[in-house]
Amino acid sequence: MNRALGKAYRFILLMILLAAGVLMDRVGLIEYLSDPFEIQYTLNLITQHITMVFVSMLMAVILGLSVGIIFTRQRFRRYAGMVMYIVGLGQTIPSLAVIAIAMSFLGIGFRAAVFALFIYSVLPIARNTLAGITSVPSWIIDAARGMGMPNLVILIQIEIPNAMKVILTGFRVALVINIGTAALAFLIGAGGLGDHIFTGIALMRTDKLLAGAIPTTLLALIGDYLCDLMGLVLIPRGLRLREEG
Repeated sequence: MNRALGKAYRFILLMILLAAGVLMDRVGLIEYLSDPFEIQYTLNLITQHITMVFVSMLMAVILGLSVGIIFTRQRFRRYAGMVMYIVGLGQTIPSLAVIAIAMSFLGIGFRAAVFALFIYSVLPIARNTLAGITSVPSWIIDAARGMGMPNLVILIQIEIPNAMKVILTGFRVALVINIGTAALAFLIGAGGLGDHIFTGIALMRTDKLLAGAIPTTLLALIGDYLCDLMGLVLIPRGLRLREEG
């Protein structure tokens, strides 16, 4: 049964790729990217896009994990709701408005775009870290304390590994949102694949529009796949086997 499903999945994927190839040829995307200057320019935009996503996600992971871990500690737990509300204020504002606000005090360019993406990405990581650690069964922690393990060791060896699946889910959500939102960075002069997307819309050129939209979609899919690979590395094998079983 699984083998048949695997063959059907590969066949459907092949059909989608063939259809995408025909579509790209019909709209002139292949001809557009066959120009050495345009392909080099597109690669430069992809590099800018990835750089913005990487830097902002690194900042979001550092702050999100720190906030999530600190406010699961007993002495700070009472403030968790208020802190999550403050952290989540960034996502209550439309992404374009966040970028505009960042531009107002950081100017145009890379720094403002990274700051806006950071603000927009930190909540899912912080919230899922908090939820994952607080959902670890208390009897596991009590057993670790009964064995004489200090709190820091319990956090590193017990709480975080058991919460890792939930934490990675938050990271996955933040990463996909970040990749899509980074296209708006073009509007404040930070580059990225939004250059192709918005220029294609303005000039009504489908080939230029797709030259930005397709790589953005592929980056999101690659990011999602990398999160699955991270799960294989970071989630303990015993927990994965238990969930699969």
